[in-house]
Amino acid sequence: MSDKGTRIHKVIAAAGVASRREAERMILAGSVKVNGQVVHRPGASIVPGRDALEVEGRLLRWETPPEREVWALYKPKRCVTTLSDPQHRSTVKEFFPRTRARLIPVGRLDYDAEGLLLLTNDGELANRIAHPSYSVPKTYLVKVKEIVDKETLVKLRYGPTVDGRRRRPVKARVLHNLADKSWLEVVLKEGTQHHIKKMFAVLGHRVLKIKRYQIAQVALEDLQPGQSRRLSEVEIAGLLGNKPSPSKKRDGARAI
Repeated sequence: MSDKGTRIHKVIAAAGVASRREAERMILAGSVKVNGQVVHRPGASIVPGRDALEVEGRLLRWETPPEREVWALYKPKRCVTTLSDPQHRSTVKEFFPRTRARLIPVGRLDYDAEGLLLLTNDGELANRIAHPSYSVPKTYLVKVKEIVDKETLVKLRYGPTVDGRRRRPVKARVLHNLADKSWLEVVLKEGTQHHIKKMFAVLGHRVLKIKRYQIAQVALEDLQPGQSRRLSEVEIAGLLGNKPSPSKKRDGARAI
């Protein structure tokens, strides 16, 4: 193994096995081997074509990767955004479209939340969409207990507190009030676990419902829970913030 070359978590992401973050967790968990030896350092690198890389017992073989696919899935409620669950709850994998591509979910949605979830076999694209440094906006419909006043909106726009830390400003507007509840449109450019629930809890509101309906310019449209559709190249280019480039063969890795 060499300290020069390509970082292991990037190789795993390029293979479509997992996102960069998930790949780092796999490394720390001891699920990754290089040349037969377990690697525990996420920053370690390998030389493609020379070093042998195994992930959870599967060898990654360098070759031209399959065509990139990106799908929009309507994640139902009471479903976890993982490929397996130790608690034996329903997972999003049960609703994956029929394709030969090795898809991974981009980011997360809470177990009791619903709405738009992107799936892809391109780990680099997944990282670009999910990582807060790229500031890709995610738009939600949120229902909360108690009426949301102007002061609360100002606090959100200034930057809410989540897990004791001030976060990025949140765009929020009240759509309508009904009895003692408010419906809002909320736009986040970063997200931690239970982000929306925690930021409203600090402000004295209990979240009753979360539905994500848009990521960048990709909308849920008329999808129903459990349904999916494949994104066009124009939509993918919008997620990347650039125009589609001519198709090329890319060097990469594939799990076998």
